[in-house]
Amino acid sequence: MTPTERSMPIILFAAAAAALKERVEEVNRLNVFPVPDGDTGTNMTLTLDAVLGDLDRLPFEAGMPEIAASITHGSLMGARGNSGVILSQMLRGLCEVAGAATALTHETVAAALERSVTVAFQAVRKPVEGTMLTVLKDAAAAARAGAGADMETGEYLDSIVQAAFESVRRGPELLAVLKENGVVDAGGFGLAILMEGFVASLEGHEFREHDVSVASGGLLSVQPADDWDDEEYLYCTEFLLHGVEADRSIIEDFVSERGGSELVVGDRETYKVHVHTDDPGAILSWVTNLGEVSEVHINNMRRQTAERAESRKSGAAPSKPVGFVAVAAGDGLGEILRSLGADVVVSGGQTMNPSTAELLDAVGRVDAASVVILPNNRNIIMAAQQVISLADRPVAVVPTTAVPQAFAALLSNDGTSDLDALTAAMAEAAESVRTAEITTAIKDSKGKAGPISEGQIIGIVDHEIEVIGQDLTEVTSRVVKLIAEDGETLTVLAGEDLDDEGLDALVARLAEENPDLDVEGHRGGQPVYPVIVSVE
Repeated sequence: MTPTERSMPIILFAAAAAALKERVEEVNRLNVFPVPDGDTGTNMTLTLDAVLGDLDRLPFEAGMPEIAASITHGSLMGARGNSGVILSQMLRGLCEVAGAATALTHETVAAALERSVTVAFQAVRKPVEGTMLTVLKDAAAAARAGAGADMETGEYLDSIVQAAFESVRRGPELLAVLKENGVVDAGGFGLAILMEGFVASLEGHEFREHDVSVASGGLLSVQPADDWDDEEYLYCTEFLLHGVEADRSIIEDFVSERGGSELVVGDRETYKVHVHTDDPGAILSWVTNLGEVSEVHINNMRRQTAERAESRKSGAAPSKPVGFVAVAAGDGLGEILRSLGADVVVSGGQTMNPSTAELLDAVGRVDAASVVILPNNRNIIMAAQQVISLADRPVAVVPTTAVPQAFAALLSNDGTSDLDALTAAMAEAAESVRTAEITTAIKDSKGKAGPISEGQIIGIVDHEIEVIGQDLTEVTSRVVKLIAEDGETLTVLAGEDLDDEGLDALVARLAEENPDLDVEGHRGGQPVYPVIVSVE
């Protein structure tokens, strides 16, 4: 599976989720309000992981309405913790507008954020200012204020992101517990990171660090805080309730009488319920008389807090079970790999193979219990395999020989912590991708296709020179015919020597010549190969 089998909205959503995942521990350390049910950054990330799983199951031809419905469903079903449930409702509101939109206009953005505010505030019985709800509200206000202004799309979206981070900074002035602890709201900070990740991917630049020093002048503190109070309810309880012939308010009233931090979202087909209580059994017993229950999670918050404290004493645990290192040359390829989940991208490829030491260093920079390396060139596979015996944690190598294979491998990641099962699945996904590179011969030679003269254009398929010609477009066209059989999607990655006009013309021709293929072009920025194509 390649990224071009998914529309741009999915790529952007994945990039936003990746931006938050990279900073999840920073968000977690701010978790001082309103409740300690798990860690805010982790819960938001788990919610987004559920969405990505739903999006990955969409058919290739899915349009924006189907994408929006998948985001809404996945976030509801996978919502974890208070922050995750609220985030799911923010996404639901956004999707109600975005799902019907035909273009990313200023008005569409403003309307989507305003609807997100309405839905999110409706989900919370006692909204609190200074939290992620305030950050969303302030971002929506900035979007509406700028909707009629004469701004380019990038400038307009940047103004919304800046408003979100400014709202995060103001949080301690609105919420005493934040000011007392010298921190900003974890959920609001996570939401602002998501916005920046989305916009950074859309505009094609690196994630920008925003100033979140608190408005009073003090610097942002990210010191861990034990915020659980023995007088609070003991158990964080979450579950899905299906097929209920009762209004949401009836369920809300019941759980609010028996706990706190209650949230009930969704509809009669499926409600998501979150509550802190001392008696989860009583609540579950009552709701099972209304409908069917699934996805039950009960966490002892006292023990969670103790475990966090113990973890800090012994050194922080890895933030996730499996991380990924990928090799690629070209800013565009690196951006795509990171948006798909690569933690570290090592610069390298044909003519500049990274060493075992460089790959080992990259593994050491991944905050994960184990690491998968995607070498993306057969000359790098052996160096990558040497890392296995040298690293301080389990390492596996998926022997990818081209970057498009890494795209497919990363998209096959289902979140399992079983390293052997994961690498087997990734290897299988990589093998389903057929790739070819088009470049210029640097000397006279001979290949499978015959004699080659310096300066000729050559098409390489499975490491064999299959096509020789004088014109880049013509050679690419002939190469595609060799690898396109039974394929559904054709990805064209433009190297540093192919400009945007040339890429657009090439994509248009290939689409005309291959009507059965979904043809998409991306800027890869790779050296040596003006064009890389892949078919799956």
